[in-house]
Amino acid sequence: MSRAFLRALLLVGAGMVVHGVCAAEPVLSTPGLQITLGQGAGGAGLATPLKLLLGLTVLSLAPAILMSMTSFVRIVVVLSMLRHALGMQETPPNTVLVSLALLLTFFTMAPTLQQVNGAALQPFLAGRLEAEPAVKAGVRPLRDFMVRQTREADLALMVELAKGEQPRTVDDISMVQLVPAFMLSELRSAFQIGFVIFLPFLLIDLIVSSALMALGMMMVPPASIALPLKILMFVLIDGWSLVVRALLGSFA
Repeated sequence: MSRAFLRALLLVGAGMVVHGVCAAEPVLSTPGLQITLGQGAGGAGLATPLKLLLGLTVLSLAPAILMSMTSFVRIVVVLSMLRHALGMQETPPNTVLVSLALLLTFFTMAPTLQQVNGAALQPFLAGRLEAEPAVKAGVRPLRDFMVRQTREADLALMVELAKGEQPRTVDDISMVQLVPAFMLSELRSAFQIGFVIFLPFLLIDLIVSSALMALGMMMVPPASIALPLKILMFVLIDGWSLVVRALLGSFA
């Protein structure tokens, strides 16, 4: 799954790099060197060295694509807020949270990646599609996923800030407007889930603080008593399963 995910990211990222390049067929010229981007006389598409160059460029952009166009943002923010709600600043460590977020992202994006693989990646590797049609076919499933998870208010905000022509349909919205709107919606959803997670832990903090004040133990830090109780409650209710179930269910 990880290899297919990276291939899909490579194909989608190539869309941002080569979209519009093949159609315009620009010419890059330097003294003694001239490079034409587009189809050659035989219609073979981009040259192999140029494909390798674009591939390396997209690989360098893969982390940004992963964070901005998938479910990774919502998942990693919720897991980070869960750690703060427990009162543990460094447990679980960042590497564990990011690894779990990546695995859950692979699981969540699996249907979308299968569509990208079947509609664009495999036909492109088999030579049945050129670069530009493959990119358009590969971006479509990912775009549909982002549209489903994006609020209309966030889309309207980005269109307003762009000060461009008002789109008539969702297909008229450019990726430059859709991606920031999608990230804003993901942050909003993550904070909503995080608020619900914070409530029971906040209740424990209030109960412990009130109990210590009633006993006159004002010099005892409430966090030292509340932390074991939070961990015990979280383990007893199988908290990790509940959080993962709520996260994955929010993408339905």
